[in-house]
Amino acid sequence: MRLRRLVETVSATALGLALLLAPATAQETTGELGIPLPEQPALVIVKRDAEPQRLDIPAPAEVTLDLRPSTDLQSAEAAEAKDMVTGALSTQPDRSLTEPELDLPEPEMPPVDPALTKPIEPVQPQLAKPAAPQIDLPPLPDVAVTLPAGLELSGRIAAQAEIAAALPRLSARERADIVAAYAANENRPFWIDGKDLSAAGKQIAARLGHAGEDGLRTGDYLLPVFEANDKDSLAAADIRLSALAVLYARDARGGRIDPRRLSKLITPKLELPSATEVLSELTGSADAGAVLAAYNPQHAGYQRLKAKLAELRIHKPETPVARIPAGPALKVGMRDARVPLVRARLGLGSSEEPVFDRSTALALADFQKQAGLRADGVLSDQTVAALAMPPSTRLESDIVAQMERWRWLPTDLGENRIVVNIPEYKMRVMHGEKLVHEARVIVGKPESATPVFSHKMDHVVVNPSWFVPPSILKKEFLPGLANDPNYGARRGYVVTRGKNGNISVRQPPGERNALGWIKFMFPNDHAVYLHDTPNRSLFGAGKRAFSHGCVRVENPFALADQVLGPEWTAERLKRLIGSGERTIKLPQPLAIHLVYETFVVNEAGAVSTFDDIYGFHRLVRNALEQRS
Repeated sequence: MRLRRLVETVSATALGLALLLAPATAQETTGELGIPLPEQPALVIVKRDAEPQRLDIPAPAEVTLDLRPSTDLQSAEAAEAKDMVTGALSTQPDRSLTEPELDLPEPEMPPVDPALTKPIEPVQPQLAKPAAPQIDLPPLPDVAVTLPAGLELSGRIAAQAEIAAALPRLSARERADIVAAYAANENRPFWIDGKDLSAAGKQIAARLGHAGEDGLRTGDYLLPVFEANDKDSLAAADIRLSALAVLYARDARGGRIDPRRLSKLITPKLELPSATEVLSELTGSADAGAVLAAYNPQHAGYQRLKAKLAELRIHKPETPVARIPAGPALKVGMRDARVPLVRARLGLGSSEEPVFDRSTALALADFQKQAGLRADGVLSDQTVAALAMPPSTRLESDIVAQMERWRWLPTDLGENRIVVNIPEYKMRVMHGEKLVHEARVIVGKPESATPVFSHKMDHVVVNPSWFVPPSILKKEFLPGLANDPNYGARRGYVVTRGKNGNISVRQPPGERNALGWIKFMFPNDHAVYLHDTPNRSLFGAGKRAFSHGCVRVENPFALADQVLGPEWTAERLKRLIGSGERTIKLPQPLAIHLVYETFVVNEAGAVSTFDDIYGFHRLVRNALEQRS
């Protein structure tokens, strides 16, 4: 029995070695691989206490491996197992050497729930997928991208803003404000819509084209030219239109000339709008043209002048006035071939001799006066130029100059106000457009002119003292005091000498006081005010330019009735006369305007002219003509 087990062990070992050496010695023969086994060593059996005995074991037959696929596998799992390794193992050995078969009992498996079983579906062979059919897709529509309005011009506007806004009469600050306004709008255009002006842009352009209706010069606001398909020119045109609108608004408010450069006595507070304000109002309005036009004065006096200007231009004669040749200045008694032309121009009859006589000089002086020239009756070059201009044209220039001075007034004159027209020698108290009080006044002499400005009256002084102003002190009192230390005292003045050598002269209240019994105060840089006067007889004169600059009022207690209210009647104020100085506050500050109107148009359209006593009208007209 032991011998048999030993043989079986040796056979199994030899079989394992044959399997390991099979790949190296295999030969392909009709699907079978023959593997020669190594020579078996001799087996020797040793028994205890006996001689070793050799056992002869026959060599095993050739081992054959069948690698052909088996047809007995019925499932996908069996086929996969076959692919992994083996085939059927067959031998042709001696039966005595084969491995004994084991008789093992079948394992008992629990019954399977039919509900959990799933029939195995036969594996269908995979067929090649057919090629996908070629489908012709319809063309995709063009994609339309809508950009914010004007965004396509933003880059060009940003690049050109500073250059396009550079109008000569706009300051650097105004140009910078225009550029900043575009930057705040993402550099999109304000007035260009697509390839043309927007509705607002056309409204602004129309107003600029009618600038002459308000006495402005249309040539100052020439519209930009642009190409509809040229984005650079569109961008530049939009910026330039903004700059022109800003310039127009400033000119309409009085920015064409600086009144303080004409005279130190013309000191209005101009209400010039900023570029930011103008563009903000225009872009936020439904009617940009109306907003732009509203920068011109809306006062009734201005509107009547505007209507008269339009009337003159409609009826302007087409036939020019005969031109008078230039030559030497002509005075009375001089002979000149131009004298007949001068007389004809002035509406005088012909003369036998070309002599510049007294009648010609008087008529010429009247013309010079109306033209705002020096009325000396001398035919100067300036007078010749004025004679060459048709009367209607000269009146146009005068009205335009007067309209310009209206621009210097506040837009809000005050519902209740005092207006002193210096060339007319008149003072008026107005409630709205209703005249409630009027009085004659005395104004400053040409050498001590009454200034032109607006202010607020806030108090009244009864029994005032008069402090001699520095100009009078220097011209009159100091020379007199140098010659006579009692010069002031003998005239009723109190002279005070300060420690630093300064001298002040005061006239106490009284009947002879230069201010009379009452003065109306509106503190200002010129130290002028309205007041009473002891020289009341001067109100009877036709031309009343007699003061040192203040305005003397006829019947000042009647004016006090208008400004102080019912609590302080004229009778109550007069009872204070002769007592100490008394200051009375107005119930509320009252607007006062010292104006210079040499041309006034009434409600019927008639023109009234007043003397240009200080030459202010001529200064304004000449400045406007030189600008043109």
